[in-house]
Amino acid sequence: MKYPENIRELIRLPVDMMGLIFYEKSARYAGHLPANELRTVPPDIQKVGVFVNASQEDIFAKIRDYGLQIVQLHGDEPPGFCREIKKSGIKTIKAFRIEMGGDFRECSSYENTCDYFLFDTKTPQYGGSGKKFDWGILLSYKSETPFILSGGIGVEDAESIRETIQTPKLFGVDLNSRFETGPGEKDMEKLKEFCLSLNYDRRVNHNP
Repeated sequence: MKYPENIRELIRLPVDMMGLIFYEKSARYAGHLPANELRTVPPDIQKVGVFVNASQEDIFAKIRDYGLQIVQLHGDEPPGFCREIKKSGIKTIKAFRIEMGGDFRECSSYENTCDYFLFDTKTPQYGGSGKKFDWGILLSYKSETPFILSGGIGVEDAESIRETIQTPKLFGVDLNSRFETGPGEKDMEKLKEFCLSLNYDRRVNHNP
C-alpha cells in the first residue's frame, strides 16, 4: 500500500496486516507516504514494513516513524540479523524464494530467529513475480515456524488454498499483484471477494 485513499478503503475490510514496501527499487515503494496518513489504521490491522538488505538503523527508523508492528526481510539477511530485529520486540518475517522442496533446507538456520517465514516463487530478482510455485511441495515442510503463502495468488485460488493446503503451519496468505489496479494500489472488490470466498473474519482466530 502507498496511497492514502486506498489505505482508507482497505481498513474497512477483514484483513490482519497491511504491507508498506521500503525498497526504493520497487514500484510499490512507500517511503514517500506521510506517516500521519496511517493514523486511521486500527490497531487490529498490523503494519508490516518490507525491507531488502536494509541496515538495522534504517529499519528501526522506519519502525519508529511509521509505527510498524512487523518487519518483513526480503533480501539476503543472515539469521543473526533477523534475530536482532526479533530481540527488539518486533515481530519478524523472513522471506524465502521457493522452487522445490529442497529449498526448505535454508529455513533450518533461521529457526527461532523469526516469528514467521514467507514462501514466494523463486525469481532472480528480489520481490514477487506474480507466479505460483508448486504448492504440493509444502507437504515436505517440517519446520516449526508458521509460514505465509505468497506468489501469484488470485481471487480464484481461495477454494484451492482452503481445501488443498491442509497444514496447521499455514499462518496466512499474502495478496499482492493480482489484487492490484496498479503498483501499490489494491482493487477492493477483488479483496472483498477473496475474503468472502474463504469465509474469513479476522475476529475469529483460525487459519484459512
